[in-house]
Amino acid sequence: MAKTTIIPIGPYHPLQEEPEFFRLHVEGEKVVGLDIEIGYNHRGIEKLSESKTYEQTVFLVERICGICSTSHPLACVQAVEDAGEVKVPERALYIRSVIGELERLHSHLLWLGLAGHFLGFNTVWMWAWRYRETVLELFELITGNRNHYGMMKPGGVRRDIRTEDLPAIKKMVANLKGPLCLFRDAVTDDPLIHARLQGVGTLTKQQAIDYCALGPTARASGVARDVRKDHPHLAYGRVDWNIITAKNGDVFDKAMVRILEMLESVKIIEQCLEALKTVSGPIDANPKSIKPGEGIGTYEAPRGEVIHYILSDGGNRPARHKIRAPSFMNVATNQTTVIGHSVADATIILAAVDPCYCCTERMAAVDAGSGRRICSSGELIRLSQEKTARLKKELGLEGPRLAIKA
Repeated sequence: MAKTTIIPIGPYHPLQEEPEFFRLHVEGEKVVGLDIEIGYNHRGIEKLSESKTYEQTVFLVERICGICSTSHPLACVQAVEDAGEVKVPERALYIRSVIGELERLHSHLLWLGLAGHFLGFNTVWMWAWRYRETVLELFELITGNRNHYGMMKPGGVRRDIRTEDLPAIKKMVANLKGPLCLFRDAVTDDPLIHARLQGVGTLTKQQAIDYCALGPTARASGVARDVRKDHPHLAYGRVDWNIITAKNGDVFDKAMVRILEMLESVKIIEQCLEALKTVSGPIDANPKSIKPGEGIGTYEAPRGEVIHYILSDGGNRPARHKIRAPSFMNVATNQTTVIGHSVADATIILAAVDPCYCCTERMAAVDAGSGRRICSSGELIRLSQEKTARLKKELGLEGPRLAIKA
């Protein structure tokens, strides 16, 4: 009988962007089991939100994750607007889409650079992060910040994109096309990258569906789901763009999907900037209050669909705020994709879902003295659902009004 050995990865590892702990069970060089431990980043965001006004809550969720610092605010403000039936000005929808796609560019370039560095392709790492600087400079030009942009608010956006800035922004965005095509061609043509990534960490289409995988993780397996197409919002229904999919579900396909999605992001941004030349008007509906009700906001973050739920009791802050990040669904696929591969492949497979653990953290209460679990995650979910049901009964509210298209 082969001897099983435990190899720890984390909680701090150069390829993982945040602290998390993986315990690999290996027989020789082959991975035969995996345990995942998180909990290093829990900050009680949902509970904190109940003590903040709607305006303050947007700044709070912006800090759930530095990389997704627009995706969470976008989903949050849409949930508030859904609860309060707030109509957002058209110009703000285009601006929101520009910021969202710039975030996709910087997030995918960050992942591509990390992947290249870990695989030994340091040229890819340096080039990817060099051109990510262009994206961050665009953020600084438009919002005044390279990160945590402070652009979203219930009812619209906080800052307009000035007409005199449009030519410079369009030129900087256009200059990204060449480097992105270079990355596409380099990954497509390089036999070493093919040998290193093809057939590694495969997630089949059926497995992606069974795990309810999201974003590039699912689309690399041939699941053509993208909330920007499935439930058009912001300006995504007003511009031309395509969902990028692949069919093999291995790490190579996950990389190609992200690279090709960046070219689609450039296409979306260019159309939105062109529309801003003619779409004038206010950028903020400036709602004075949010009436009692429930709202759901979704957005296709770089890692997949992020969902925010808001329950309003008519006051100036959420009575309930629930958040589901895409990594909550995607990390579990590692239980399938890493098994049977070598230790050398394990870390790139774990990183291929582009995990974000500070988005994903959940909590279980444990007695510090005995180590005995006082309240499991399942019990916490039950308590949360009971509280939500109690609040809904007290407020006399029905279920969410999100229109689901078949």
